[in-house]
Amino acid sequence: MQSSQRFYPVSQWHVKQIASLLQRSSIIDLTGVQGTINIQGEDQKKLDVISNELFCNCLRSSGRTGIIVSEEEDAPVAVEETNSGNYIVVFDPIDGSANIDTALTTGSIFGIYGPDEQCLFDIEDDSTLDEAKQRCIINACQPGRNLLAAGYCLYSSSVVFTVSIGKGVFAFTLDPTFGEFVLTHEDIKIPKTGKIYSFNEGNYELWDGKLQSYLGYLRQPGPPNGKPYSGRYIGCFVGEVHRMLLYGGIYGNPKEQEQQKWQLKVTV
Repeated sequence: MQSSQRFYPVSQWHVKQIASLLQRSSIIDLTGVQGTINIQGEDQKKLDVISNELFCNCLRSSGRTGIIVSEEEDAPVAVEETNSGNYIVVFDPIDGSANIDTALTTGSIFGIYGPDEQCLFDIEDDSTLDEAKQRCIINACQPGRNLLAAGYCLYSSSVVFTVSIGKGVFAFTLDPTFGEFVLTHEDIKIPKTGKIYSFNEGNYELWDGKLQSYLGYLRQPGPPNGKPYSGRYIGCFVGEVHRMLLYGGIYGNPKEQEQQKWQLKVTV
């Protein structure tokens, strides 16, 4: 567990860099699309690509990472043997990147899985690279219960870095005066009840009938205050989850009935 904590200074450094780029994106021409498509079939924004490079370079230089799995990469990336460790790190460098050009909420998500000796191999060895990659894809697709640490950084009116190493959830807010994160939310507990539900209701007609019925139920007046739930949707997983952690409620990103693929965030 102590070894995984060594990622946090690294993570804090690069999320500060991403926050700075987001704040200046319109000024330094980092809005708009890059002209490429990621593995999810989404148009990559310029900051998707830059933020992914920041994450990857930072993790490579940590000396603790063996495998890097990013939403912006087609397959897991093995860290060069001279710099590698044996942790598997999965991440989405910019969640909600469609919000960048309008200066709305975005975030970064990461998860750290434990050492896996099977994923230590010489990346220079072309004869075994394909086989090793296939093995590491399997090793990287682990359930959330195997996570050693996980967290996100929210980029909004404040920059909030939230993390758990399995013993509570803690959030740190970036103080722009000193450029350092300050503990502002200690041992966060989700309230038992909430007043908000958050779904992309534009996909309502594509959902299962039972889910449609449940959404209808939430819209009806009921306990605890005789009022229906309020609908709020930011279009950013990090923003939705952060609000639910602090105020309770219900968040969902259900797949469409005909949809076969799931997203990286299920792994994270």
